[in-house]
Amino acid sequence: MFDFRYHALSLIAVLVALVLGLLLGVAIGDKGLVSSAENKIKESLRKDVRSEQKKVADLNDQLTAKDKFEQEVYPLLVDGQLQDRKIGVVFLGQPSEEINNEVENALGAAKGKRVGAVAIREPLSVDKLVSSASGTRYEGLATGDDQMWEDFGKRMGVQLTRGGKLIARERSSLFSAVAGSTGNYDGVVIARNLPDDVKGDDLHRLNAFETGLMTGLTSGNVPVVGVEHADADPSQVPWYRDHGVSTVDNLDQTAGQAALVFLLAGNTDGAFGVHEPRLLPDVVGGVG
Repeated sequence: MFDFRYHALSLIAVLVALVLGLLLGVAIGDKGLVSSAENKIKESLRKDVRSEQKKVADLNDQLTAKDKFEQEVYPLLVDGQLQDRKIGVVFLGQPSEEINNEVENALGAAKGKRVGAVAIREPLSVDKLVSSASGTRYEGLATGDDQMWEDFGKRMGVQLTRGGKLIARERSSLFSAVAGSTGNYDGVVIARNLPDDVKGDDLHRLNAFETGLMTGLTSGNVPVVGVEHADADPSQVPWYRDHGVSTVDNLDQTAGQAALVFLLAGNTDGAFGVHEPRLLPDVVGGVG
C-alpha cells in the first residue's frame, strides 16, 4: 500500500513556504527592496510545488492501476471457493452496511451465498428474552448467573449454524435487525462493535452471553471468521483470537476479502491482514 502522508506533508510544507515567500516579497517590495535573488526564490518554490504535485499525481496513477489489477485478478483467485455455501453475517452490536456489502462482494466471485445477516441487540433486552423463552430452562434468565447467560449464548450460537426452535422464538427479542435467514449457516462472519454505553450488569451479562455465543458458533465444523476494517480503533482482533476464531483485519481491501473467502472455505485458520505477518492464508489444493 502506498503511504501518501509523507508526500502530502511535503506538499503542504512547500505551499506554506511559497505563501511565506510571496508575503515576504510583498513586504519587502513595499520598501522598494525586491531583488532578483528574491524572485529566484519565488520561482524555485513554484518549481518545488509543481514537482510535488506531479509526484502525487504519479502515485495516484499507480494506486489506480494497482486497484484495477486487484479487481481483475480477484475473481480468478477465489472462483468457486465457496460454491453454494450459505454464509451468515453476525453483528455484535451496531451493524455496518459497509461490512455487509463487502462480505457480499467477497462471496459473489467465490460462488458463495450470503443468506442472512443479523445484529445482536446490545445491551441485551432481558425482559423480552425471558418472555420468549417461557417454558424453557432459560425462562429464569432475569435472575440467572453468568453460567446461565453463557449457556444461553452457546445455545443461540449452535442454532445459528444448525437451526433450532428457540432461536426462532427469540428472533425479535435477540436481534435488533434481521435480513434473510437466521440459520442454518455453512460459515459465519463476525463483526463486533460493542456500544460505549453498555456498563455495569448489562456489560457483565453481555460478556457472558458473547462468550457462550462464540463457543456455540465454533462447536461444530463451521468456519467462523472475525472481521474489521484496516483502520479499526480499537481493534477487535485480540477479542476474536481469544474466542478461537480466525481473523481478517482489512476487509475493506481486496486482499482482505480474498483472505475471508479462503478462511470460510475451511482451507486454514489464523490471523491475516495488514497488521499481521501475512495478508493471505495458504490455500490447500490451489485455487480456482
